[in-house]
Amino acid sequence: QARLRESGGGEVQAGGSLNLSCAVSGIVFTINTMAWHRQSSGKERELVARITSSGDTHYADSVKGRFTISRDTTRNTVDLRMNNLVSEDTAVYYCNLKTPWGDDQWGQGTQVTVSS
Repeated sequence: QARLRESGGGEVQAGGSLNLSCAVSGIVFTINTMAWHRQSSGKERELVARITSSGDTHYADSVKGRFTISRDTTRNTVDLRMNNLVSEDTAVYYCNLKTPWGDDQWGQGTQVTVSS
């Protein structure tokens, strides 16, 4: 059973930056697609950014140019660097792992609050 542990959330003023990190254990890290999703109050969970085992990335239109996803195979971590944050980025951010056979694993989430 994979274990995903997020860290790095908090409160920041609009225009500021935060770095989220997800530590993965209990599973072979390198073969899986990793992603960050978020869910704000009253809305459905949405994909923010994704990175495949080969390093290909995909971003939601709303975060392109502001967020960067990266993975470190030596530390078994996936990071989300968030710059120029806006109030609409306020949400609970979840780390996600998808295995090659389609199983999803989720972290417990970390709160990001952007104040204007």
